[in-house]
Amino acid sequence: MPKRKLRSRHAWATQEMLELFVAIQSMAALGELEEFMRDLCTLQELETLAHRWQVAKLVNEGYPYLEIAQKTGVSTATVTRVAQWLNHGEGGYETALLRNF
Repeated sequence: MPKRKLRSRHAWATQEMLELFVAIQSMAALGELEEFMRDLCTLQELETLAHRWQVAKLVNEGYPYLEIAQKTGVSTATVTRVAQWLNHGEGGYETALLRNF
């Protein structure tokens, strides 16, 4: 794979990350993505990602943080962290929310 820089303001954007994102993008169907993510991640990691996605949706809908924490089972610190990235991150949550809801 050719070297390429990720578009990011943050130092996390490494060549290894780019290669991971390209691999994810190469999945041609939802079933392939499910299989790849299950092989890549532990069940706990997948559950954590799923919870963060639920939190992002609820924050976007304007639910109070404490209610979100109660509905999703995450801490209010996690709700705050997700809200911070939703409002001041790279724009990925916003893009996904616009495309899916």
